[in-house]
Amino acid sequence: MIQPCSLRHQLLLSLLGAILGVFLLGSLATYHTTRGEVDEIMDYHLRQLALSLRAPLPGPQPEPSLGPDDQLFDMVIQIWDGQGLRLYLSRPHTALPDRAQLGYATVPTSEGDWRTYSLMMGSRVVQVAQPMSHRDRLAAAAALRTLTPLLLILPLMGGLIWYLVGRGLRPLERLAHAVGARRPDSMAPLAAEGVPDEARPLVQALNGLLGRLDQAMTNQRAFVADAAHELRTPLAALQLQLQLTERAESEDERRAALADLRLGLRRATRVVQQLLTLARQSPEGGSAAVRTEVDLVELAGLVIAEQQPLAEARGIDLGADVLEAGTLASGEREALRTLLGNLVDNAIRYTPTGGKVDVSVLAGDGRAWLEVTDSGPGIPAEERERVLDRFYRRAGESEAGSGLGLAIVKAIADSHQATLVLDEAPTGGLRVRVGLPLVTPQMPANPVEAAGNTSGNTSESMS
Repeated sequence: MIQPCSLRHQLLLSLLGAILGVFLLGSLATYHTTRGEVDEIMDYHLRQLALSLRAPLPGPQPEPSLGPDDQLFDMVIQIWDGQGLRLYLSRPHTALPDRAQLGYATVPTSEGDWRTYSLMMGSRVVQVAQPMSHRDRLAAAAALRTLTPLLLILPLMGGLIWYLVGRGLRPLERLAHAVGARRPDSMAPLAAEGVPDEARPLVQALNGLLGRLDQAMTNQRAFVADAAHELRTPLAALQLQLQLTERAESEDERRAALADLRLGLRRATRVVQQLLTLARQSPEGGSAAVRTEVDLVELAGLVIAEQQPLAEARGIDLGADVLEAGTLASGEREALRTLLGNLVDNAIRYTPTGGKVDVSVLAGDGRAWLEVTDSGPGIPAEERERVLDRFYRRAGESEAGSGLGLAIVKAIADSHQATLVLDEAPTGGLRVRVGLPLVTPQMPANPVEAAGNTSGNTSESMS
């Protein structure tokens, strides 16, 4: 597996690669420019050499013999008379043609291309030729001499880039060191002074995350402290009731003590269950359930059936008021079941005997609404916000409880981006309304197909 290289290596390689690419393009441009200049200079020399051969040569000349020094002379001179007879050839065994084209010309031969310059001198024609390969060598040598200093500078440039990139990354290294040296419980924001503009969004994002973590940890610590305080009372009561059971002298006293112990155990169990439910539904609980389409009418019927025994035991009339069929909401089914169950349970517990609790499901204002109304004492307007807090109980409340029911409802509503409204019910008690994201049923695209499906369902139900 290829390990990712550091940012410094990436910058060094990318910058050196870019410089090398530009260097190669510059080398090609330099070579072509130098080649053009060499062609101009060599053409000038060809013409000057041809013009310097003004002295007439008497008669045909013998083929010259080349010495060691003459081999370094890369130009070839030919002279013809008026009848086309070659009078002079400076270098034998060349592949140049026997005819001359006046002026400059590039002649292809078996030895490669040659550059020639020919002119008339009286009745004679003088031609000076030079191989193009010689010019290529001169141009390449000149370009190499020009680019050699740049080649030698490349290592120095690489070292300079390495140093400058490292210097530019020092603020990030200091930031990483500051984050690594922090204590696990330190949630103070990171200092943004001296941080480059490119890294400032990262620092701001980290500070936002630290702020959210600090808030979550604060809420968790408060929750643990409140839970410990809330559990201390029922556990102490259980211990006391257990001691009373052990000290009972008669069977009747023991039976009464066991009944109280059983009731206290039931209350402690309920508190623990509510604490666990609240911990799962709170944002810091980390629950991330999959949202689905929930039929609220079916859900309301299920909760009413579950709570019916408790309502009958307390003499409460529990039922459905308005149930709009086909009301669908987007959410987690079990969480919404817990929400509605807590609302109905609270309404039953705080409604006096002979009272009434109604559950409604309806759609409006682009939301699916769950409503629970009771005929109990209600909650004053100034306390309706407070009762949503954890472990908050109104003064003078006679009904035993933990103060977690509405807190659980609020946590579930917040996790569903739902609207939670507490107001006065028409019966004088409390009305709680929860507005959930409404899901519009998909209508079939083909009306004929829809009619056929409806017909099939009707016949099946009738059979």
